[in-house]
Amino acid sequence: MTWRIPILFCLLFAPLAACLGQSPVQVEPADLQGSRPLEQLTQSAVVRDYLQSWQELQAALDWNQPQLLNQDFVGIAQDRLANTIAGQVGLGIHTRFLNPIHRLQIVFYSPDGLSIQMVDHAEFDDQVLAGDKVLATQRVRTRYLVVLTPAAARWKVRIFQSASEQ
Repeated sequence: MTWRIPILFCLLFAPLAACLGQSPVQVEPADLQGSRPLEQLTQSAVVRDYLQSWQELQAALDWNQPQLLNQDFVGIAQDRLANTIAGQVGLGIHTRFLNPIHRLQIVFYSPDGLSIQMVDHAEFDDQVLAGDKVLATQRVRTRYLVVLTPAAARWKVRIFQSASEQ
């Protein structure tokens, strides 16, 4: 029986540790007001899946391939990001997000367990390229309001809205 605990720990937290190792991430304690209690396993899954969605977003923007969004984004978030990619294609550019840093906080978990709202204070270098030529690079600090909903095997980003930080 005791051998199962380390195996369970590795299965549950190794994927999260792998995602966290790819870019600096700070997960602040949840600040749930009037919503359902948040289990640690749910929080870990939400953070893991959200960070995976960032990897897919980065690849989709860099390669101008909106279908790369299908695994991690749905609804409004997917539509808006696909439109962004279409705009990039029209301009003959692509975008890279470099050196991302995330400070995440879950702020709402719906009573029915069908949505989680999170705030991501993100910082990254936004690089615009035409082919291999860098046209511009700027450091971006922004606050994302994110709503995730559960799917068959993961949490998917349904709303992904940015507001620049001062």
